[in-house]
Amino acid sequence: MHEFIAENIQVIQQRIDETCKASRRDPREVKLLLATKTVPAERIEIALQTGQTLIAENKVQELKDKFEYLNAVPHVNHFIGHLQTNKIKDLLKCNVSCIHSIDRIDLAEKLHQRLLKEDKTMEVLIQVNTSFEESKYGAAPEEVISLVQQIATLSTLKIKGLMTIGILSAEAEQVRACFQLLKHIQRQIIALAIPDVSMQELSMGMSGDLEIAIAEGATIVRVGTAIFGRRPTPDSYYWNENL
Repeated sequence: MHEFIAENIQVIQQRIDETCKASRRDPREVKLLLATKTVPAERIEIALQTGQTLIAENKVQELKDKFEYLNAVPHVNHFIGHLQTNKIKDLLKCNVSCIHSIDRIDLAEKLHQRLLKEDKTMEVLIQVNTSFEESKYGAAPEEVISLVQQIATLSTLKIKGLMTIGILSAEAEQVRACFQLLKHIQRQIIALAIPDVSMQELSMGMSGDLEIAIAEGATIVRVGTAIFGRRPTPDSYYWNENL
């Protein structure tokens, strides 16, 4: 198992490096985030022992379940799943440094209030529904600038960029259009020079489409199955807030 995970990480890193070279980008600009949903803590530990440091869960309960075990291993925790307001308190107990999935003002405000109580701040990315699919979470592209302006007034939240999930399609240009739209929104926000808003991160691209994402400007790629193997549950499970 150790060799399987280590070899897969090496393959992914090679894919990142080769795409950066082809796109005339510095590979150091692209961070590999290990998407660890359904992956047992023991296997995540193996990945961390290869020198990887950035991991992320989709569900707060899974984050809690693995937190104690992984706490002794140096790493950085992000959260990439749909966040319910009633899970904020639990999330903040697990040393998460960035939430990729802020997509509505009521969530941002409740997170802000909790962070004020705990005298903490949180880096956040704004999730955008660039594929316009009803099954996907994320703010509508035309609402993102307004949402960023509102969230920027909340002192505990530090906006660092944007996140999206590309459309699941064999048509590369459909996928590319999602990532190009996120980059376009990023440029629009940068041009507005909103106080306390940074647009340094574009979290986009996963196991199957990371090359397209990097070519279009991704700074974080979220890879799970290509490193840990196929998951026992469908992706839809991780985007259903009722579970």
